[in-house]
Parts: sequence; C-alpha cells; structure tokens
Amino acid sequence: MILSINKISSVDKPIAEFIFAHGAGAGIDSEFMQDMALLLSERHILVSAFNFDYMQTMTETGKRRPPDRMPKLQACFETKIANRQTDLPLFIGGKSMGGRVASLVLQQSTAIGGIALGYPFHPSAKPEKLRTEHLYPLLKPLLVIQGEKDTFGRQQEVLDYGLPDNIQCHFLEAADHSFKPTKRSGYTQQQHLISAADIIQQFIQRQL
Repeated sequence: MILSINKISSVDKPIAEFIFAHGAGAGIDSEFMQDMALLLSERHILVSAFNFDYMQTMTETGKRRPPDRMPKLQACFETKIANRQTDLPLFIGGKSMGGRVASLVLQQSTAIGGIALGYPFHPSAKPEKLRTEHLYPLLKPLLVIQGEKDTFGRQQEVLDYGLPDNIQCHFLEAADHSFKPTKRSGYTQQQHLISAADIIQQFIQRQL
C-alpha cells in the first residue's frame, strides 16, 4: 500500500488543501511537521500529510533505511494527489526532500502551486552538486522558505542561482535548515515557524 499513513488536519472553513511531505530523515510525526501543520490549520489551510513508503517501513520496523530513489518518491506523491478526497484548491509541498519531490511533480499535477520549506538546493557541504535544473522551466508558482544559514542552500547562494520570477524565495534571519536561529539572533524557532505559516497563507491567498 503506497500511502499507508495519512493524516488530515481538521479545519473550519478551509480555503485550500496542502499536501505536505516530510524530509529525508523524519516522518510526519516529527515536531517540525506537526507544528507547521497546526499553524497552517489555524490559518484555514487543510493539511494532508503522508509518509513515503520507506519512512512507513522505518516506522513499522524501527530500523533506519535510506529514502527510496526519486522516481519512486515522485510516484508516491502523484498517487497521493490522485487519491485526495476534497475539491479544494490544491497546493503541494514539503520539508526539505519532500519539497524537492513536490517541485518535480508540480508542473504536471493538478496543483495550483508548490511550497518548499528548506529546499535542498544541494547536499550539505557540496554546493557544486545543484538540484535546480528542473526549476528553471517550471511555470507554476513555487514558494521557497529558506533559513538564511541553511547549509543546503544559504541565502547568497540561492540569490546567485538566478531563479525565475515565479519562484518566490523568503529567507528567515539567522536560521538553519529546520528554521532554528542562532541564539544571538534574538529570534526563536517558533517565531520563524509562525512567520513561515504567515508567508504560506499569503502565498496561497494570492493564487486563489
């Protein structure tokens, strides 16, 4: 069964549905995923979060394993889109790897736009191995919320990529890949999560 775990938030008068995929190392029960889903639900966004197959196997066995190859991850995401239960305006995205997978299926999907939280522009400490080729021909709007100090794509690196105008990048001050800021910044991770949720809400409302 491809989508063996599926959690849908409860939302009063939802304005849109957001299919939300996790990062490579932690599934939908992670603190980041739960916190962001709650914040978006409070903003009338119906969040449907799911585990990729490999993550569900990890959950069931307690044994770590690497992510599936990208074609299988894409197929899993596409199945999730095909099986959704609402006719709300659709947005797709995810944390880190989940956002990357979403960006790869976005153009051919029924989604209006995509949302990537901490996009892995390149592997950490390997800035030459870019994961951006498919972003340049993308025609649908894509929102990227990135920590200013994210080792998978720091602010100045991302600005130098020359991404097209339909890709909107917002940078959270002094934040890392999980939006945790440095102590001396004066910010907290929760403040950055709230800011990210507000930015997502505004992005969605602009597309509707």
